[in-house]
Amino acid sequence: MSKPEAPTKPTKKDFASEQEIRWCPGCGDYAILNSVQAVFARLGIPRENFVVVSGIGCSSRFPYYMNTYGFHTVHGRAPSFATGVKLARPELSVWVVTGDGDGLAIGGNHLMHAMRRNIDITLLLFNNRIYGLTKGQYSPTSERGKKTVSTPLGSLDRPYNPISLALGASATFVARSVDRFSKHLQETLEAAAAHKGASFVEIFQNCNIFNDGAFANVTDKDGRVDNVLYLEHGAPLRFGKDMEHGIRLDDCGSPRVVDVATVGEENLLVHDVACENPARAFTLSQLDQPAFPVPIGVFRAVEAPTLDGAAERQMEEIRRRESPSLESLLSGPSTWQVE
Repeated sequence: MSKPEAPTKPTKKDFASEQEIRWCPGCGDYAILNSVQAVFARLGIPRENFVVVSGIGCSSRFPYYMNTYGFHTVHGRAPSFATGVKLARPELSVWVVTGDGDGLAIGGNHLMHAMRRNIDITLLLFNNRIYGLTKGQYSPTSERGKKTVSTPLGSLDRPYNPISLALGASATFVARSVDRFSKHLQETLEAAAAHKGASFVEIFQNCNIFNDGAFANVTDKDGRVDNVLYLEHGAPLRFGKDMEHGIRLDDCGSPRVVDVATVGEENLLVHDVACENPARAFTLSQLDQPAFPVPIGVFRAVEAPTLDGAAERQMEEIRRRESPSLESLLSGPSTWQVE
C-alpha cells in the first residue's frame, strides 16, 4: 500500500490568476503584486481562505490578478465589505487593497472606522499621490502646489498623512513600505498578516505615467541613505551612510536631527512599536523631507480586543440563552393595541 503524498507547499505562482494584468508598463503595482503573492505563499493559509477586497482605481484591479476569492466593490467602500466578510467568516484572511484616492477621499470615513473598530483585516493603501485611473487629477495626498489637469494653477489643499490618520483612528498596527523595496515590503506585509487586529500598511507606489518620481528622494540609490529612516523596534533612530545622524527629542518633545558622535547614541530616541500611547508614533509619522528623513517600517503594533472576536463572543452568549417562545414575544410588554 503506497503512502499518501505529503501536501506540497504553495508557491507564488499558485496565487497568480490567469487574468491579463492591465496596468501601465513600469507601474509600481506590479512590484506590489509580486510581493503580495510571495507573502501569501509563505503564510501557510489555504488559498481558499484568502479574500482580497478592493474599491475603485488602478490598485483596485488587484483581486482579478490574485488566484483567491475576492470582491471588486464600489468606490471607497472596500473596508465596509471586508468588515462584513470578516464578521460572517472570522476564519478567513481578509485583505483590503485601496489607493490614496479611493481610500482617503470618498472612502475616508469607511477606512477610519474599520481601523477604529479594530476589525481583524489587513488594509493596504497604495499611495502614488495622484488619481491615476482617471488620468492625473490631484489626490488627497498630493503636495500643496501640485499642478494637474484639475489644479492647473496648483493645489491649495493640505495633503493627508495616511500614517498620521491611521494612528489617529487608533489602528493597532501601522506601517509604511515602498513598492521597490521588495525585501522590506514583504517583511512588512508578513508582520501585518501576523497581527491580530486592524493592520494598516501605506505603500509608496510610483505612477510612472501621471506622477513619475513622486518618491524619488526615497528610492534613489544615492539619496536614500540620507533620506530614509528605517524603523526597528528597540533600536535607536539612526540614519545616514555611516549612521552618523540620529533623532532625539528636545525639551518640548519635538524631534531634532543630531550628530551621533556629538550627543552619543544613548541619548537618541529608541523606537518602541509596542508603546500603548500612539503619541510617539504620531511624532515619527510627521517626519518628512526636507528637514527630516522619511520613516519606513512599523510605527505601531499593539494588542487590543478585535471587533470580530467581540462579535463572536456575543453570538456565543446569545446561542447559550434559551430562546423565548413566540407567545411570550407577542404578549410581552413591547406590544401595541390597534383600534
